[in-house]
Amino acid sequence: MQTHFARVALRPLALWFGILGLAAGHGQTLFTVATYNLENYVDTASPGREPKPPEARAKIREILLQIRPDVLAVQEIGRPSALLELRDSLAAEGLNLPHWEHVGGFDTNIFVGVLSRFPIVARRPHTNESFLLQGRRFRTSRGFAEVDIRVTDRYTFTLFTAHLKSRREVAYGDQAELRLQEALKLRALVEARLRANPQANLLVVGDFNDTKDQPPIRTLIGRGTLQLVDARPAERNGDNAPPPRPDWDPRWITWTHFYGKEDSYDRVDYILISPGMAREWHREGSYVPNVPNWGVASDHRPVVAAFHAEDR
Repeated sequence: MQTHFARVALRPLALWFGILGLAAGHGQTLFTVATYNLENYVDTASPGREPKPPEARAKIREILLQIRPDVLAVQEIGRPSALLELRDSLAAEGLNLPHWEHVGGFDTNIFVGVLSRFPIVARRPHTNESFLLQGRRFRTSRGFAEVDIRVTDRYTFTLFTAHLKSRREVAYGDQAELRLQEALKLRALVEARLRANPQANLLVVGDFNDTKDQPPIRTLIGRGTLQLVDARPAERNGDNAPPPRPDWDPRWITWTHFYGKEDSYDRVDYILISPGMAREWHREGSYVPNVPNWGVASDHRPVVAAFHAEDR
């Protein structure tokens, strides 16, 4: 059974890239959303997973305290107690994200979650999504979190958070096919919301475990009038050159995951934005933090995007 805790959040003034902010010359409130795979942030041992070491937890807090997100989606979080430990340890260091959601699925060891400074006003956890593949019934490895978050009295958005099947080979099926089927299930949920309201404020974030050219990501982004916008956050290192070809992305540093076995760096963590919410997207506030010794925290880096809390 899912348990939830919510209480009224304090609303102190702060810089725009911290908790609250003002867009220069406009006076509108900005808020930030981040997604972060925490790499086995568990508090009890299970086969193949040991509790997250204290130094790794401290590094995660250090990174999050630099980002200061208003809404944080996490993947590879343990039981609700692990999510609450993270919430409380951040609060003790000055980052108050009191509202939370924890969603389970077929995997009984790691889950997805949300921490928010703003109230969560609706929850639609998807804990038992399934699909047929080659005549067999499968369940999605992790559940999909879907919450409505009220930023102000006049601005609310829907957040989907997911952690799709990893690229590790498994004996029970082809990992790429399994991941594509999970992406199709998630896209169906997102598209149902957008067909009901094409102008809906909606984000789809998380660790999708594939690169943008592959079918799962193309499926999630979609086509036509309901196509999602890829925020494609990059390091703030001064890169601003245009792409070498008009149909390519710029050569900015956007990788989010390091796989030691292959010595490879890929972008597998995404913030995808609905057409309606893309009008509120503050591009300059979207980035991948470049923090020394980031790998002590996780094999992933977080990605961040900022938005105006006003329908445009």
